[in-house]
Amino acid sequence: MHTIQLPQCSLGGGDLFFIAGPCVIESAAATLTAAATVKKVADEYGLPAIFKSSYDKANRTSHTSYRGPGLQEGLQVLQEVRQQYGLPVTADVHGVEEVAAAAEVLDIIQIPAFLCRQTDLLLEAAATGKPVNVKKGQFLSATDMAHVAAKIQARGNQQIILTERGTTFGYHNLVVDMRSLQIMRQYGLVVFDATHSVQLPGGAGQCSSGERGFVGTLARAAVAAGVDGIFLEIHENPDCALCDGPNSIGFDELERLLGVLLKIHRAVKWQDSP
Repeated sequence: MHTIQLPQCSLGGGDLFFIAGPCVIESAAATLTAAATVKKVADEYGLPAIFKSSYDKANRTSHTSYRGPGLQEGLQVLQEVRQQYGLPVTADVHGVEEVAAAAEVLDIIQIPAFLCRQTDLLLEAAATGKPVNVKKGQFLSATDMAHVAAKIQARGNQQIILTERGTTFGYHNLVVDMRSLQIMRQYGLVVFDATHSVQLPGGAGQCSSGERGFVGTLARAAVAAGVDGIFLEIHENPDCALCDGPNSIGFDELERLLGVLLKIHRAVKWQDSP
């Protein structure tokens, strides 16, 4: 059974953890408010939590879409989250040139789905010795992720997290094959991204849309399938979010949903115990 030890907590080993935060850093104040919510819910349920928010969203549909404050300012905000709330932090890293600076702050380096096969980026991220969370590309099968994991292992790094976030199904739509969650467990810890999986890529013309009403449905199914962690993008007011609002959930929904997911996890874990 895979485990990953962070300075703040341990991930895996049969226990559920969650990754949550706004899609992108909109402001320091908004980010810290979201982090306070993540910390509160984690303490309430006794769950390990990682805070996620991107300093740069380089793969927006339109060049006019908000991307974030940038590397230096964004990392400063994430460092403040670590210091104030004691939460491990993660963010998307898009280029080899970002890795060294990002690794000074991030506890987990996240590779976006569209970059999951970028060999140099994976090798550079792995060489930091930090855990690497790779989003499975919408264009890949679960078995293809064996090659992704092998690139990280080639640098002597066994701290691998693989995240399912849906597979392209026609135009502007994603579908989740729950079999992938079981298949990828042989390569590392497996996380299910319940919010990106209900995204409708490019579905709103100049930006993506989403169907947040299905977040709970898919999250419950994934936990029942035995994932190690759940990834959820949250926002104080999702309808006003600058990125991924249609597939983000509110703070109150985070608390309610995790309560349900923890009950399912405990039932499944009991069934799986010898």
